[in-house]
Amino acid sequence: MEIKKGIAVSPGVVIAEAVVLDAEDYRIPRKTVEAGEVEGELERLAEAFETSIRELDSLRDATAHQLGKDIASIFDFHHGVLTQQSIREQIRGMVRERYCSAAQAVHEVLQGYQRRFLKMKDALLRERVKDVRDIERRLLRHLVGNVGEDLSRLEEPAILIAHDLTPSQSANLAKTRILGLAMDVGGLTTHTAIVVRSMGIPAVMGLTDISGVVSGGDTVILDGTKGLVVVRPDETMLAEYRQEKERIQVAVLGLNELKDKPAVTRDGVEVSLVANIEFPYEARKAIEKGAQGIGLYRTEFLYLRSEVEPTEQEHVDAYREVIHAVGGWPVVIRTLDLGADKYTQSQSLEPERNPFLGLRSIRYCLQNLEPFKVQLRAILRTSLEGDVRIMFPLISSLMELRQAKMALGDAMEDLEETGIPFRREMPIGIMVETPAAGLMIRELLREVDFVSLGTNDLIQYTVAVDRSNEKVASLYTASHPAVLRLLRDVVRECNRAGVPCSLCGEMAGEPMYTLFLMGIGLKQFSMAPGDIPEIKKIIRSTTMAHATKVAKRVLGFDTDRQVTNYLRDETRKIAPEAL
Repeated sequence: MEIKKGIAVSPGVVIAEAVVLDAEDYRIPRKTVEAGEVEGELERLAEAFETSIRELDSLRDATAHQLGKDIASIFDFHHGVLTQQSIREQIRGMVRERYCSAAQAVHEVLQGYQRRFLKMKDALLRERVKDVRDIERRLLRHLVGNVGEDLSRLEEPAILIAHDLTPSQSANLAKTRILGLAMDVGGLTTHTAIVVRSMGIPAVMGLTDISGVVSGGDTVILDGTKGLVVVRPDETMLAEYRQEKERIQVAVLGLNELKDKPAVTRDGVEVSLVANIEFPYEARKAIEKGAQGIGLYRTEFLYLRSEVEPTEQEHVDAYREVIHAVGGWPVVIRTLDLGADKYTQSQSLEPERNPFLGLRSIRYCLQNLEPFKVQLRAILRTSLEGDVRIMFPLISSLMELRQAKMALGDAMEDLEETGIPFRREMPIGIMVETPAAGLMIRELLREVDFVSLGTNDLIQYTVAVDRSNEKVASLYTASHPAVLRLLRDVVRECNRAGVPCSLCGEMAGEPMYTLFLMGIGLKQFSMAPGDIPEIKKIIRSTTMAHATKVAKRVLGFDTDRQVTNYLRDETRKIAPEAL
């Protein structure tokens, strides 16, 4: 048995066999083979090495012919690893002595070398990890095949173990029998984390080497609440977690009884709880959980599910499905937030060096007006079918907001010219995701109908921590006093101006922060559908007067640890099971 600690990104407990994908989407086969199969595995292993060496020789010769021998020498390291007898013997030994499959042995041995390179002090040597990873992929391609694993064809429910997932892989998890997800990399607010949380799939990320520790077919316990993965658990651990699963199921049933009850404090203050969704089918689930509408409809899935840009009609069909699913409740459609870790970097010949500070979100849309206007026309075309609102992401200046509104005006003119009806007075909002927007909030409020605090990005830009980098995950925290004061200031200015303000980052669904957010005057929370019942229970268990006192105390702290400890204690007093 081995217990790994990572970052808890989606709560829940699942117990199942593991499916392991390497970085190239290959499914690593089961750990062991029968004794009679060992010689066959060794023959396949030898052939994979020889084929890989022939490929490299061919590549080196072609490169030398086109670019010269000096450039072609980049393949020398690869060739050296593949021809090194000690590495081959180490892999062969695993097959002979542990009855590992050839693919499993290659995966474990070369993953071990990668970890050793990563620990080296010399930066040039650390870079060699990419070469070892490439060698592993080349060998696996010959052992497993050229086609990546199609998770939609899984015959049994499983826990997915992976180094990382692409946005398109994340988007397709809903079509599979995956019960839980554990990854080497990632953090609380990466795109994959947001997607699996929205789907209700328990997940743990930032585990460093879980893809090298777990073998296909291993029994795994995944605790997405505590951030633990138990590999090959013993009977005692299995019994404990089976009881824990039953306890969670009972608690969830109890929370679901709150579905039709209002989110009203004990002193009569009502709070609106709405949902964040990624896919149209989630809208119905959100209403079933008690959501009073959709506070953030992320529309990037239209681009992530296909290599071809979606048509205007595909946009219309997706938005229409959500609008009809929620009845008369509001639907806030966020315009495309592409870039950073989604879509544009994988499509680019030269990915940006720092994409989170690059051409992303509204910046990307304003430099790619045609696809932007396709989406704007689609939103307008559905505006008469329900309470539709439009929201522009990552606004950092008045000029960006005005340019976005001009593009919306152009889309309106396009529809008028073709005689297609739409609602001209559709509410327009922005996401406050940068310190610049927070500091300019008074000026921005004069030109919008509503505001939504996007704390996932706002936190990373305020504290200068990449939210997708598990190595600095401990520094990425909503408890940072600068973040809390910025939130306080924005909410206060919105309330003074009479402009509705919501918060749609993952912070909204974290029970620990509910009292603080209520206390600074926030009246609308937008979160993953599965988080709504728990947040509603906290709201119904307290008073606004108490929340105000809590917020005032929190704003006097000067470290994030003080904030976290205090908020945890206060939350436990009214809802001990929430944490």
